[in-house]
Amino acid sequence: MMMIDISQTHEIYTVSRLNREARLLLEENFLSLWVEGEISNFVTPQSGHWYFSLKDTTAQIRCAMFKPQNRRLAFTPQDGMHLLVKGRVSLYEGRGDFQLLVEHLEEAGIGKLQKEFELLKKRLSEAGLFDTAHKKPLPIIPHCMGIITSPTGAAVQDILHVLKRRFPCVPIIIYPTLVQGELAATNIASAIQIANQRKECDVIILARGGGSLEDLWPFNEENVALAIYHSDIPIISGVGHEIDFTIADFVADIRAPTPSAAAELVTPDKEELLLSIAQMQKQLVRCLQQKLQQLQQHLDWATKHLQQQHPKRRLTEQAQQLDLYKKTLCRLQLTRLNDIQLKLETNSAKLMGLTPRHRINELQQQLNLQLQHMQNKMKNVLQQKKQYLANAASKLDALSPLATLKRGFSIATLADQTILRSVKQATSGSRINIRLIDGSIDCSVEK
Repeated sequence: MMMIDISQTHEIYTVSRLNREARLLLEENFLSLWVEGEISNFVTPQSGHWYFSLKDTTAQIRCAMFKPQNRRLAFTPQDGMHLLVKGRVSLYEGRGDFQLLVEHLEEAGIGKLQKEFELLKKRLSEAGLFDTAHKKPLPIIPHCMGIITSPTGAAVQDILHVLKRRFPCVPIIIYPTLVQGELAATNIASAIQIANQRKECDVIILARGGGSLEDLWPFNEENVALAIYHSDIPIISGVGHEIDFTIADFVADIRAPTPSAAAELVTPDKEELLLSIAQMQKQLVRCLQQKLQQLQQHLDWATKHLQQQHPKRRLTEQAQQLDLYKKTLCRLQLTRLNDIQLKLETNSAKLMGLTPRHRINELQQQLNLQLQHMQNKMKNVLQQKKQYLANAASKLDALSPLATLKRGFSIATLADQTILRSVKQATSGSRINIRLIDGSIDCSVEK
């Protein structure tokens, strides 16, 4: 097979050279220009440079504004702002990204989504959806927790990780829903309504990860706000990052800065619970010891006072009484410590009782009892049916023509098998058949 040396017939570019020449071509053909659009994904790293995207309804472009240019501005851009941007078209050679190097920018009004957000926020606030009087308290220890989010997103994994670490015995129900796109708001509102109808959990976490204003927009829809407001179950909103605020955050009973923080808020820490119980036990023991020490000091003082009075009989009586007090105190202390230990064991048993295993065992026992009850009922019904069949067979046997034949009767039929019921049916010379219990007889009629 003939080999062709491509290097002799074609000019070969390196990636670096291709990107460099593309950048020079862009910068030579597009001088400084103005671009209008809405800002999103705005970030400010430690370098002081600004990086963001500028977009309209159908397209977007990456933008970079370096520190020497942006420090001359009197304001800091935010996601959702509508801006007029002056800059140069270029290409970032390291990644081959088409971008706009911004030299100057100025506000052209708040973006469309931001305007809608502010208008809806004002209207719902005036309608009373944000009032603290409607906020429901969270359960101290949840018995079952609902999570409304995307089942494949990072947010649900963060929440489950926190719950596993802090309070792994609580049952969790995930109500899957879309969290982005045109159908997301309807899905979220429907999931909240389903959770309230089923009444399986006593607290709900509404969550999704961070994103731009557009990504989080389903949580700014009015139907979602109304679903949260009308929910009988307390709802914690953990949408986006700490700097992100949505309408759902204002309507929810509690707003958490992140999904993980929402899981932290709704659950007690098992280690903290055990530590709290241990601390209360130590505090009780310490109080008892202090009380005993005070009584011991009082005992010492009383003994000294009696010694000073020196009435021997009275001293003996008081000494006996003090011994009794001491024994009583020791007994009370031991009883109190036993009560505390019993409460500790009871609380520990209750805590272990919250695991799904006990509930499964209870349900299994109930299932076994139901199966046994069903089997017993089936046996009774079968026995009744057998008795009914025997009675019916007895009645059928009593009505059978064979039973009549046994009693000495016979059945006469004509040649065409017609039963002979009257002498008028037979004529002289007719052939008839008479059936008896053990056979039949053919006969001829003479008269």
